Amino acid sequence: IQIVRCFEVIRQKCCRLEQDQRRAREQLACAEADRAVLEVKLKHARNQVEVEMKKRHRAEAELQKQERKLQLIFELLLQDPSGSAVLTVEQRSILSTLAGRHIRRTLAPGRSRSSAVDESCQSLLSHSDISYDRTDDDVVRK
Repeated sequence: IQIVRCFEVIRQKCCRLEQDQRRAREQLACAEADRAVLEVKLKHARNQVEVEMKKRHRAEAELQKQERKLQLIFELLLQDPSGSAVLTVEQRSILSTLAGRHIRRTLAPGRSRSSAVDESCQSLLSHSDISYDRTDDDVVRK
């Protein structure tokens, strides 16, 4: 009778362990499904960041191009003798002031119109800061 009781206790423990194992496997399946969804979201987010970075670089290149054109126009208006004859003293003063501001802004990196964005989001938008090390996954899966 004592052996039968021990076997019954062991059988009940085995049943509980099987139920625990089933619940753990279900939780594992849910966690793996969630991880897969998050990996897809991460991939889409990385692609979106890359697209936005390309747009930003194109916009910055266009901005530099337009600033250079503006600088050439300032120089032409201020240095061209025919342009100086057409401009009044007040207009030349305003142009030289604007040209001076423009030159200081282009010579002082980080002080452009988007400096607030550059300073606050530089680490968020930098390609070098965005990385995903898969070695952590390997450790977890083993």
